[in-house]
Amino acid sequence: MADLFTTDAVFEMPYLPPGAPVQEPGRDAFRAHLQEGAKLQKFTAVDHVQVHETTDPELVVADYRLHGRVLATGKRFAFGMVMFARIRDGLITWSRIYSNPLDGAIAFDAAEGLLSAITAA
Repeated sequence: MADLFTTDAVFEMPYLPPGAPVQEPGRDAFRAHLQEGAKLQKFTAVDHVQVHETTDPELVVADYRLHGRVLATGKRFAFGMVMFARIRDGLITWSRIYSNPLDGAIAFDAAEGLLSAITAA
């Protein structure tokens, strides 16, 4: 998937857990992000894909459900996702993905940590 990004693309996931980088600058950083994620989870399917029309020809907005399982526990998950992406010359120059942080916390048995981060803020 990283090959779909320009070498200087910016990938953002603002709702990642505290301490995780919310922005990955460049294709290589995004590739490393994917490799680290692959140590924790395996994605198995994508469904309910909807691509929404925009007035900007370079902007794509899509929502979808991403299915997978946590490798450490075998727990299955389905995350609702919304992606904004800028496309130029067939490659992604910028992408921002939103998902529900509570879904991730539940899947990875980290809800208490999320609650602690919220109450400490």
